[in-house]
Amino acid sequence: MGAVTEHAPVHAQGTSKGASGLPLPRFVSLKSRRVNIRIGPSTDYAVSWMYMKEGLPMEIIQEYENWRRVRDADGTEGWVNQALLSGERTAVAAPWMKGKGKDIFVNLRREAQNSATVLAKLEPGVIMRIKECNGTWCRAETGSMEGWVSQGEIWGAYPGEAFK
Repeated sequence: MGAVTEHAPVHAQGTSKGASGLPLPRFVSLKSRRVNIRIGPSTDYAVSWMYMKEGLPMEIIQEYENWRRVRDADGTEGWVNQALLSGERTAVAAPWMKGKGKDIFVNLRREAQNSATVLAKLEPGVIMRIKECNGTWCRAETGSMEGWVSQGEIWGAYPGEAFK
């Protein structure tokens, strides 16, 4: 097996490219309901964690052959086979605010502005599908609700990142 080199985490999207030619770091989501995270980039390495939630957002921070080093919203890192990852974008509502109080919510709004009608109040930790981001707001879907969330109140899109 070849040597794996460590790289310091990068905090701005598109500042480097991985072996796949895609930018590092970048956000993806878990494709399967059961995903093993390993301590190294091969099935020869021990499983350190198992995720049981399809659609959970992950940040790819390193690539080695068909393995991706990922980080979750809590900062847990490990290696996962690329076949278990999806390019579908998802996000977590303010995971850093979990357990900080009952009156803390991320507002899902009708339009991408602070004055827009609140359609739903999302508890920290709620997972949503992200359809697009404009650098300030992201169009999100959770359950049967669709609207806009402030990009600074989710984990799953970089500050200022825009995509459709």
